[in-house]
Amino acid sequence: MRCIFMRDLRIALRRRADTLAALFFFVIVVSLFPLGVGPEPALLRSMAAGVVWVAALLASMLSLARLFADDHHDGTLEQLLLSATPLPLLVFAKMAAHWLASGLLLALISPLLALQFDMSASGIGVLALSLLLGTPLLSLIGGIGAALTVGVRGGGVLLSLLVLPLYVPVIIFGAGAVEASNSGLGVVGHFSLLGAMLVLALFLAPLATAAALRISIE
Repeated sequence: MRCIFMRDLRIALRRRADTLAALFFFVIVVSLFPLGVGPEPALLRSMAAGVVWVAALLASMLSLARLFADDHHDGTLEQLLLSATPLPLLVFAKMAAHWLASGLLLALISPLLALQFDMSASGIGVLALSLLLGTPLLSLIGGIGAALTVGVRGGGVLLSLLVLPLYVPVIIFGAGAVEASNSGLGVVGHFSLLGAMLVLALFLAPLATAAALRISIE
């Protein structure tokens, strides 16, 4: 697991263009909304959470298609399937590396982008925390779709159709936590549900992804 995790991180560092492309995409998409809807503070605050979350979702999907595709092309994926280490553990290591190279960076930069929407300090903190809880879910759920579409022509489009409906609950509770904070309501319920989904995905997503990889390779 450690070798796979470090290998994928080194590959991400060598392909800085892919990582920077996701970050620039995230920054540009979030920054275009204040320019498009105007400088009305109330409107910007009401749409901030949804805009940032949708932009983070789309940015994280940019690198999902290559999560297993490169290993499939060079034969590494077959070696992983034959490894003595259980495949779900290897898959989990790849998902963790993907999150560190994409989702974590998006969550860390989100407070700066949230300033464009005139959000309060507490709202910005809730937004960043919701992204820290929610972006691992994007990598875990997206890994299942990436495994199902590995080796498929036009897999990027099919991947989007598979995983976007599964992302809906994550967006609802992630953006809902920020809206609850702005309204003066409690955010514990939203974070509890995000945490419960994350714990469930940590156990089930690697198993489902491993099964999907075996189906795709066979």
